[in-house]
Amino acid sequence: MIKINLLKPGKKEIKEGPTPLAPEFKEKKKQPLYSLIIVVAIIAIAALFFFQKSSFNKEQNLLRTAQEEKKELEYVEVKLAQLEQQKDLINRKISLIRRLQSHQEVAVRIIDELSKNIPGWVWLTETTYENYLLKINGQALSNNLIADYIFNLNKSPYFRNVSLISSTQSSSRTDQYLEFSLTAEYVLPPVIMSPTGEAEKREEK
Repeated sequence: MIKINLLKPGKKEIKEGPTPLAPEFKEKKKQPLYSLIIVVAIIAIAALFFFQKSSFNKEQNLLRTAQEEKKELEYVEVKLAQLEQQKDLINRKISLIRRLQSHQEVAVRIIDELSKNIPGWVWLTETTYENYLLKINGQALSNNLIADYIFNLNKSPYFRNVSLISSTQSSSRTDQYLEFSLTAEYVLPPVIMSPTGEAEKREEK
């Protein structure tokens, strides 16, 4: 048996999905995100630039300060060097003055000893002193007078090893004489203790 459906065939309901967004709306949604990223990037770049600039300025200030301190130190070093030079110069002058004073005292003492021990008819023409060595040049009428002079000088507490270097016969228009040369070592006088316990130089009476 055949059944015939006389009802109109019903339409099937078709469920539709959400309506896709229009391309214009998608672009509008993306633009704020891009703008935000760009703004953040610009801010970051600007912050980095200012940070680097601040660091650079700080380094420049430190460098400038270091250079100024270096100049001050160089100035101080120059002044110290000048003071050292002045100190050395003053010390040299003081040393020279002391040596001259010492030599002056020695010269006075040597002249005094040479004069008071010289016999008659003996004349000194030149005397030099260096490094405690004394050289005496003079004239005498005889070798005996020269020998007497050597003997007298050897008795002095200020001389030792008095030696005759040369004795030469010379003459002038009216006189004949001997030119002689002596050497002697200059020594400091011995020191003796006085009854009070003080050191005294023994002087030749």
